[in-house]
Amino acid sequence: MGNTDKFEMIANTYETPERIQIAKVSSNAIREYLVDTRDKNAIDFGCGTGLVGMNLLNNFNSILFLDTSQNMLNQIKQKILSSNIQNAATLCFDFEKDNLLDLHADYIFMAQVLLHINDVELVLSRLYEVLNENGHLLIVDFDKNEKIVSDMVHNGFDQIELIDSMTKIGYRDIQSKTFYTGSKIFMGHDASLFILDSQK
Repeated sequence: MGNTDKFEMIANTYETPERIQIAKVSSNAIREYLVDTRDKNAIDFGCGTGLVGMNLLNNFNSILFLDTSQNMLNQIKQKILSSNIQNAATLCFDFEKDNLLDLHADYIFMAQVLLHINDVELVLSRLYEVLNENGHLLIVDFDKNEKIVSDMVHNGFDQIELIDSMTKIGYRDIQSKTFYTGSKIFMGHDASLFILDSQK
């Protein structure tokens, strides 16, 4: 995944008040789409230090925290140990480089991850393979923002275009909406976040 080196360096200082707040609104938005998930297994994809997934541990039977940055995952391991969390595990893996054929989940959620991924359709296709039948992929990310110009990340996403790409992959029953607008939350610019729910 893009920008792994950067995330390796900032893992110890990643959890700022702003990021904690965005994670809270993101996990609340995801929670609205969860129905009867207590016996389901989930993957927090591109989990960072687990700010979103940690908020959702009680909603699932188990969560696998997956990221390309081992230093980020080490932060989660400390949380798991210090809080004696029984239903969480970590995995360092890069879906842009390899496919993980033996990994399966009922739910995959990713919060502000897609913007770091170079080949969006490749990764969404590989996540589709990981989902169990009728499983859900939930995406939280920024709406397209023309003011953002960066070599590091996408400048957000057009919801209609993203839905179109995902439909071609095979995702169905896709719904999305903008749910949050914040000041200077995307590379110093005001921006809005959307949530997208899709099913295999």
